[in-house]
Parts: sequence; structure tokens; C-alpha cells
Amino acid sequence: FGLRRMMSTSSVRSADMSFTFAAPNAVHYNAAVVRQVDVPSFSGAFGILPSHVPSLAVLKPGVVTVYEEDGTNKKFFVSSGSVTINDDSSVQILAEEAHKVEDLDINAAKEVLAEAQKALGAASSEVDKAEAQIAVEVGEALVAAAQ
Repeated sequence: FGLRRMMSTSSVRSADMSFTFAAPNAVHYNAAVVRQVDVPSFSGAFGILPSHVPSLAVLKPGVVTVYEEDGTNKKFFVSSGSVTINDDSSVQILAEEAHKVEDLDINAAKEVLAEAQKALGAASSEVDKAEAQIAVEVGEALVAAAQ
């Protein structure tokens, strides 16, 4: 099997990457120029650079890392959402929930996970089991991000 090329060869591509990242609780970036964004997706974690091939992906619970122009990076926990990579090197992330990793409370994250595990153990219908399993996955990712 071959490696998949993730760079576009289009000649009209920008050297800059315009990045927008929003959730119901906040707009974290609005058309900001960044160097790179690393995202957790159901098809695997991947990094996005300028000239990345246009793509759509569904975010899984985990950490989005944004590498800013000044060399610093910021990390955000996302519960779910989508990422769109456009032909003009613009990138949009719309998250169901997004919080700065530095603001996470490990004890609160452990409580979320414990409650989700309790709900999974008590679930009787297939729908309840599926919803509780999703909550467990989010709780596990939240605990991992908070550590």
C-alpha cells in the first residue's frame, strides 16, 4: 500500500492558512493566520498545513493543537465537530464543545467519566447504551486531555 499525499498541487494556493475555530461557547480563532493545526478525527489524527489537500473530517473527542505564527501553540479539548479544509488554504473547525486544555479540571473530568461509566452500566435499551458509550468516550478523552 502506498502513502497518501496530503498536499495539493494546485498553483493558486496561498502560502498562508486562514483558520477559524468556533464552538457554541466561544469563537477561538476568526480568520487568523496560523502555521499548523493538528486534529483528532475518526479517520485518524492528522496535521493541517497551508496547501493541504481540500478535505472534510469528523472530529472525535480529543485535543486540537494550534501552532501560531509566533511559534507558540495552544491546545483545546473538543468533544466532537467537523473540520473543513478548503482549496484556498482556509480551515474551519466547528466544535460541539471546545475548551482550552489549561482550563480543564482533572477532578471534574474524572467525575464526568465516572458518571458516564455508571450510566453505561445502568443502560437497558440499545439507545441508552449507545448514548452512554459516547459519553464514556468523551469522558476518557477529557481525562486524558486534563492530565
